[in-house]
Parts: sequence; structure tokens; C-alpha cells
Amino acid sequence: MSWRDRYPEEVTCVRCLEVYDQERLDRMLWCDVCRVRARERAALYGWLGGAVFGLACAVYVWFAIRPTDLIVGAWTAPLVMAVWIGQKVVREFIYGAMLLSNSRAVEAVPPGS
Repeated sequence: MSWRDRYPEEVTCVRCLEVYDQERLDRMLWCDVCRVRARERAALYGWLGGAVFGLACAVYVWFAIRPTDLIVGAWTAPLVMAVWIGQKVVREFIYGAMLLSNSRAVEAVPPGS
């Protein structure tokens, strides 16, 4: 028995309140468009979190490690990687939080707007 057997053929997306065919929704009852929007929003917050993490790493390198003038440029690649990895981690945490909260009608647009 599948989870889809419990629902009718047409189901309402819980985020945008649009009615879709059952096959277009996932297990959280999100449509494709809402999933893409949530991923994009999580990516934006991910880059912000990654920038904060990279800045924290740069402050640590500058004050704790105190690189010499000859190798300051050599720390650029590790700090860029810290930002990239940080944004990946934060993005997945934010998207997971969106999935867990499963806020109703977040993407809904009132009629006439």
C-alpha cells in the first residue's frame, strides 16, 4: 500500500493552495513549484550563512594563526572553500527546517492580486 492510495486523484498543495494531480505532489503535499521556491529561498539563506561562517574563519585565521605577509594570499582558497561548504550545510539545514515546519499556505497568493 502506497501513501498515494490514501488521497484522491486531485490534491491541494499545502503551500500554495493550488489543486494538482496527485502525481505532481510529493509526500509532504508540496507541488514542484513550491519545492523549487523553497530550495531557492534556502539557497539564499545558505549563502548568507556561508558568508558568516567564512568571515568567522577569516577572523580566526587573522587573529589566532596570524599569517605572515608572504602567505596571506594563500589563505584565500581555504576561506573560499569554507564559504562554499558553509553555504551547503546551512542550505540543507534551512530546507530541512522548512520541511519539518511544513507551514500552511506560505506560497499562497490571494485572489485578485
